Order: sequence, then C-alpha cells, then structure tokens
Amino acid sequence: MNIFHRKRKKLSTDTLRNGVKLITDVDPKDIVSEQFRTVRTNINFSAVNQKLKTIIFTSSAVSEGKSTVSANLAVIWAQQGQKALFIDSDLRRPTLHTTFGLLNTNGLSTALSTDIDFNSVVQKTEIDNLSVITSGPIPPNPSDLLASNRMKELISYFKKIYDVIILDVPPLLSVTDTQIIAAQVDGVVLVVRQGLAQKLAIKRSTELLKMVKANLLGYVLNDVAPKNGYGYDYDYGYGYGYGYGYGYDNKGK
Repeated sequence: MNIFHRKRKKLSTDTLRNGVKLITDVDPKDIVSEQFRTVRTNINFSAVNQKLKTIIFTSSAVSEGKSTVSANLAVIWAQQGQKALFIDSDLRRPTLHTTFGLLNTNGLSTALSTDIDFNSVVQKTEIDNLSVITSGPIPPNPSDLLASNRMKELISYFKKIYDVIILDVPPLLSVTDTQIIAAQVDGVVLVVRQGLAQKLAIKRSTELLKMVKANLLGYVLNDVAPKNGYGYDYDYGYGYGYGYGYGYDNKGK
C-alpha cells in the first residue's frame, strides 16, 4: 500500500506539453512576481555564513509546482543582475526546454554521457543574464548519470562562471535522483502544494534529505488560497518557512 497517496491520480502532462508560466517575466509587477522576490530574499538570507551558488528545487510528489517555482526564481535572480544558469536535472519528465521554447537535441544527458564540451550545451534565453541547460534526450540510466563524477565536474565547472545555479530535479519520493544531487549542492528548497502534499510524504522527504546531509533551506508553500480577498490571476500563491515546518495547512500541523 502506498502510504503517501490515498488515491492514485493520473499524472498531469500539461507542463510537459506547454511548459510552466513565467509570470515573473511576463508581468514583473504582478503581486505573485513580488512574492517570488520575497522568496528569493529569504533564500539569500537563509545561509548568512555561506554563499549559496547551487540550489535545487524539489517536492515530495509530482504536480506540486516545483518546476514553476524554480523557473520563476531563476528569472528573478537574473533580473536582480546575477549571472544565472538554470539546469533541467529532471531527466525523466523534463519541462525547461518547453518553457523557454528551446531545442532539446543536446543537454545535460549529452554532457554527462559523452566528452562533449560543457559550454556547448548551454543555451541563451531571451531574458538577460539567464542561460539554461535543457535535459537533453531522456537516457535509460538517469540516476547513474547524475551520480557520476562527470556531474560533479559539471557543477564545479559552472560554479566558477555563474553567480547562481538553479537545478530543477525530480520529486524526492519518486526516484533516487534528487538525493544524489542534494548531496552535491549548497541548498535545497522543498515545494509543498496545499491540498495535495501529505504530512507523511513531507516528513519522509525531509528524512531522505537528512540521510545525505543535504542543507534544507526551507519550503515554498504553493497553491494557497488568498486571505485578503484579492484573488490572483494565477491559481497559486507563495509562502516561505525555514527548517522542517509543515506550512501547508492553516493549523500548522
């Protein structure tokens, strides 16, 4: 029995087909864009004694909004004037190339499985200061590639070039890929969707991160109903908290 999902739901393929909404690029003055800037500020201040250059965004399960959050925050960092690199490290359900309208002929999987120059898989976007590495062709062995020395070399190489590197990775409870990468980066942010995520799943996710000594910076609370009576044009809102708090319900349980 799967203790984390009471009902087995059909996975949404909308983001796979259409990418995610870049509200921070389309309407930087929107209230949701401002909330993303608040999240960025909190992340920046969450590690006072350590400069965060490599950050991954994940969730406990699929369809919690991790790709939307990571893509919009990548835009926010770039708008701040930081030289940002966004890497689609979800080699099973990639979305970055669709979001930014880029080719996915070569990408991360290509860089990890061949001796191709790392720079050759970097693509510019229409957003100033933001470059991306798409997933590349879906490989038969994603976990092996992400655990390889080649992946460590790639991250180390680009840390010398970019101010911040954002990685979109698979959900923690689906595959081992995220645990592998979490041990290699400066910080991890967990995306929690209100009404979908379950406490046991979030607790297990934090345990998996602790097992690899990952630096869990906090969580982004997604799909929150507005309390001020203003409704958003988009069906998501954001909150931010530190540590292992379960901020996805109003009772704080």
